[in-house]
Amino acid sequence: MMKKKSISASKASLVLFLCQMISALDVPLDSKLLEELLQPPTITQQSPKDYIVDPRENIVIQCEAKGKPPPSFSWTRNGTHFDIDKDAQVTMKPNSGTLVINIMNGGKAEAYEGVYQCTARNERGAAISNNIVIRPSRSPLWTKEKLEPNQVREGDSLVLHCRPPVGLPPPIIFWMDNAFQRLPQSERVSQGLNGDLYFSNVQPEDTREDYICYARFNHTQTIQQKQPISVKVFSTKPVTERQPILLTPTGSSSTKVELRGNVLLLECIAAGLPTPVIRWIKEGGELPANRTFFENFKKTLKIIDVSEADSGNYKCIARNILGSAHHVISVTVKAAPYWITAPRNLVLSPGEDGTLICRANGNPKPNISWLANGVPIAIAPEDPSRKVDGDTIIFSHVQERSSAVYQCNASNEYGYLLANAFVNVLAEPPRILTPANKLYQVIADSPALLDCAYFGSPKPEIEWFKGVKGSILRGSEYVFHDNGTLEIPVAQKDSTGTYTCVARNELGKIQNEVQLEVKDPTMIIKQPEYKVIQRYGQVSFECIIKHDSTLLPTVIWLKDNDELPDDERFLVGKDNLTIMNVTDKDDGTYTCIVNTTLDSVSASAVLTVVAAPPTPAIIYARPNPPFDLELTGQLERSVELSWIPGDENNSPITNFVIEYEDGLHESGVWHYQTEVPGTQTTVQLKLSPYVNYSFRVIAVNEIGRSQPSEPSEQYLTKSANPDENPSNVQGIGSEPDNLVITWESLKGFQSNGPGLQYKVSWRQKDVDDEWTSVIVANVSKYIVSGTPTFVPYEIKVQALNDLGYAPEPSEVIGHSGEDLPMVAPGNVQVHVINSTLAKVHWDPVPLKTVRGHLQGYKVYYWKVQSLSRRSRRHVEKKILTFRGNKTFGMLPGLEPYSSYKLNVRVVNGKGEGPASPDKVFKTPEGVPSSPSFLKITNPTLDSLTLEWGSPTHPNGVLTSYILKFQPINNTHELGPLVEIRIPANESSLILKNLNYSTRYKFYFNAQTSVGSGSQITEEAVTIMDEVQPLYPRIRNVTTAAAETYANISWEYEGPDHANFYVEYGVAGSKEDWKKEIVNGSRSFFVLKGLTPGTAYKVRVGAEGLSGFRSSEDVFETGPAMASRQVDIATQGWFIGLMCAVALLILILLIVCFIRRNKGGKYPVKEKEDAHADPEIQPMKEDDGTFGEYSDAEDHKPLKKGSRTPSDRTVKKEDSDDSLVDYGEGVNGQFNEDGSFIGQYSGKKEKEPAEGNESSEAPSPVNAMNSFV
Repeated sequence: MMKKKSISASKASLVLFLCQMISALDVPLDSKLLEELLQPPTITQQSPKDYIVDPRENIVIQCEAKGKPPPSFSWTRNGTHFDIDKDAQVTMKPNSGTLVINIMNGGKAEAYEGVYQCTARNERGAAISNNIVIRPSRSPLWTKEKLEPNQVREGDSLVLHCRPPVGLPPPIIFWMDNAFQRLPQSERVSQGLNGDLYFSNVQPEDTREDYICYARFNHTQTIQQKQPISVKVFSTKPVTERQPILLTPTGSSSTKVELRGNVLLLECIAAGLPTPVIRWIKEGGELPANRTFFENFKKTLKIIDVSEADSGNYKCIARNILGSAHHVISVTVKAAPYWITAPRNLVLSPGEDGTLICRANGNPKPNISWLANGVPIAIAPEDPSRKVDGDTIIFSHVQERSSAVYQCNASNEYGYLLANAFVNVLAEPPRILTPANKLYQVIADSPALLDCAYFGSPKPEIEWFKGVKGSILRGSEYVFHDNGTLEIPVAQKDSTGTYTCVARNELGKIQNEVQLEVKDPTMIIKQPEYKVIQRYGQVSFECIIKHDSTLLPTVIWLKDNDELPDDERFLVGKDNLTIMNVTDKDDGTYTCIVNTTLDSVSASAVLTVVAAPPTPAIIYARPNPPFDLELTGQLERSVELSWIPGDENNSPITNFVIEYEDGLHESGVWHYQTEVPGTQTTVQLKLSPYVNYSFRVIAVNEIGRSQPSEPSEQYLTKSANPDENPSNVQGIGSEPDNLVITWESLKGFQSNGPGLQYKVSWRQKDVDDEWTSVIVANVSKYIVSGTPTFVPYEIKVQALNDLGYAPEPSEVIGHSGEDLPMVAPGNVQVHVINSTLAKVHWDPVPLKTVRGHLQGYKVYYWKVQSLSRRSRRHVEKKILTFRGNKTFGMLPGLEPYSSYKLNVRVVNGKGEGPASPDKVFKTPEGVPSSPSFLKITNPTLDSLTLEWGSPTHPNGVLTSYILKFQPINNTHELGPLVEIRIPANESSLILKNLNYSTRYKFYFNAQTSVGSGSQITEEAVTIMDEVQPLYPRIRNVTTAAAETYANISWEYEGPDHANFYVEYGVAGSKEDWKKEIVNGSRSFFVLKGLTPGTAYKVRVGAEGLSGFRSSEDVFETGPAMASRQVDIATQGWFIGLMCAVALLILILLIVCFIRRNKGGKYPVKEKEDAHADPEIQPMKEDDGTFGEYSDAEDHKPLKKGSRTPSDRTVKKEDSDDSLVDYGEGVNGQFNEDGSFIGQYSGKKEKEPAEGNESSEAPSPVNAMNSFV
């Protein structure tokens, strides 16, 4: 054994660690040894650090430890000693440190919140548990809040907030409806990590009133429900598409900190129409493979088991056809402490050296601190053999008093690790743990390993001897292992014998003997050989073995390294394998494996199957039919059939099928009898009495079935009594006074003889009557008349023929016919549970009066009248059926505040009995439905008029209406809420003292004595100026007509988002107006498909404003042209001409500007000079033009398409060059400085129209005419 060298205290700790590895003892896991050795305490089981308990159950704080002697236990709570003897609710389990706090018998879990730590102590040291934080789970109720309905425009985004109560641990969130069905989620609608429900865009199908958020608290097995949230989607046409914006997270960037080893969850949910698609990337790197998952329709990025390498910037990109949005999440991965090297228990002998090493990592790097027996090592009792060097404790020349338990604590801001490791200094004489005289058996020329498991302190030296008085074993032919094992690398026959192991240290010596036997190896002396065989031939493989006489071999054959096919063609003998009738599928490798308890050998050979010689060609076909059938050994119940097989046609016959014909009962019908293998040509057949048999045989091979053989001679078996009785015997009455007995008749060959009949017997059950019997012909039914109503009968049916009866049949129970029940249920009582549910009770009827099988009870109930309206209506009876002998039932779906009647009837198989007397009951009041409508009219500066209709379902006596309203500013923020109670008999209200030009939101609902019903909402605006006419109104309808179409424009004053329509027809005609819907809320429209040269009338209206239309306007289309003119606006020459005209105009403007600056005169300047008096030419306030240009002589209207008042028509002149033909009905003017003023229709510029309705820019020709 290597001698230990002295090491000075200044040596590096690594050298000490190597010394420890050489000298420290390993304690074998031998149960007997472990029971005898002294050992410091070791914590074996403890509760988790963060221990959340169910406040309804007893708290069990686990602390289990082992040691020798067994340790005692103590606890601290919040850093101070916890005296469990002073608390009657706290007990400690026997022989354990586990605490049981009795909550179920009066204790309160909240009183025991705190930080607990267990100490296990014996004479060798003290081990401590983690700090166990005890917190009772909490599942608080949702705070009550008033949820207003969400009214959302189609295509907008929406977030429904869950905001669950703060529980411990946090609850699991899910959304369901009133029917407890999970709300479907998709790329468009999904739940966020915070539990909120996000809509990227809302659709009409999202309208519902039962969006309910549920919070499930798993610890207490409770579910809390938020109040239902109502969503109403209103449609606007067209729906505006939107590019993506992120609903969560907000902004362009955010940060996220996650701990090493945890699951990283990043979320991006976007709004947009069409629904955006989410994509994730990691900037400057790739997403980790095999650890990255996408959830919630790729809105959530999930990376499991994160490490510091996963830190970085993660970008989510939301994209649709209109654009994209992105968000960057900067992820930092921190780490709670984790072990690099945890301290391990150290067992030393007195005087030895050793080290305890505690190395941990984390982010930030953890702080390492040591404790001894649960006390900080700085204040622990001194030990001269111990020296602390950071994360290492160095032990030198330890003594038995150095035994202790050391705790290493590695902690940072994210957590801590606590590990116990003991130093156990033992002085123990040697022990050998290997059983005495253990027998080892090996094969010659293989290694032999002889065990000598030992323990001692100091570590014993091991020596081996052969024989009782042999010399010590040395030399290269032996290997001595550190664990005491002796290895003989190549054992020979002469290695057999007794070996002695000796273990000694300074405290003693012990020895043990083991036996070694060396066996001869197993060999295959005749191996299988390669074979080539023709198809359908026979082949054999040999496998002859030689083995040690004391070993029992087993031989296994494999085909292609798998078991042999389950086929009788494969015959395994003692020394060979034979394959009969070889086929192509037998081709392969065959292996012989020989196993003993000590060794195994194998050998293989290949079999190749070849086809037979090619000539003559082999024809495979169905076999020819068997022939020469012969019956021998005829007995009453059996006969032997033999035959000669036909030609198998090169495909072996696999089996024969035997069929029979009963010439007596079913002549010409052949039945399956049996089948036998293809190698068999005789069969013993079982027969039935009174059957005229003939047989035939069919041969079968892989190709198919042969034709049937010629029938054998006939054989008529003798008659006999029937062997069996009819089956499926039943007794069911069809009338109240009969019993119908039915059965399944025997088949012909089952009769066993002529004259088949049936003896039908019956008697009333539980009555001392004799059997009544009747013999009937070969039928399957008999009717017994004159029976009492619905009484049980014992029934049996026995077969008989001319030779006698079948065996005694078994009895069955039947019943005579049912009749309608005689009496009605009594004592019917109704208990009204709430306004929509009642419970009805009744006494069961006596079973004797049911007169049949009781199937249940039916409850008929119907509404007589509503107590709030006192008006009768058509009575609609409802029926509920309650199966079995129930005596109560629930009546759901009742209408509140109504009068009902009901009765109950018993039901049997025949029908319903009489009804009980009608029972009248009334349902109490409920909350009303919402008012049927709410209209807001007559807006003034400071008042609005409200009109409403009473609820469709008042569900009681209305006590009042509740009106709440509040102002809404331009940013849609709500002002203070005002509430008014209105008497129930009112149907209108004038609200006064309101702010002018202010939008208000109104909430309106009705009340009964039970409470408030659902509300409806409306919005309205007070007007800005009373002198203005009350809007909405449409005025200044203007037309510009061409040959087959006309531009219609108008001015509108009224609520936003009005949807307009244009109605038109032939002037003076009595035909119905034609209606065209305007796309969007534009104030112009193009009427197409008009008849040239025709006068039309036109008017404009707004959808949803009943009876609201403009005054009529009349216009006339231009005359039809001989041929369709080419659109010159797209011709090259026209474009060039317009460019030249535009250039000329620009030059003229420049010249005018120069002349004006020089004082020169031009036409406008001359007019100014001619009318120098400024009072004659004031500027008009309403259109911003100078008065002089309104003069009829100086400013003529355009000849074609000029602006026409709504009460005049457009007259087309004779010029064919009119721009009206091109749709240019506009007024074009230039200001004094030459800038163009005015748009077509003389109004502000309209929004660009879509499709063929789009407006065009003013024609340059018109502009030039205006200037000239």
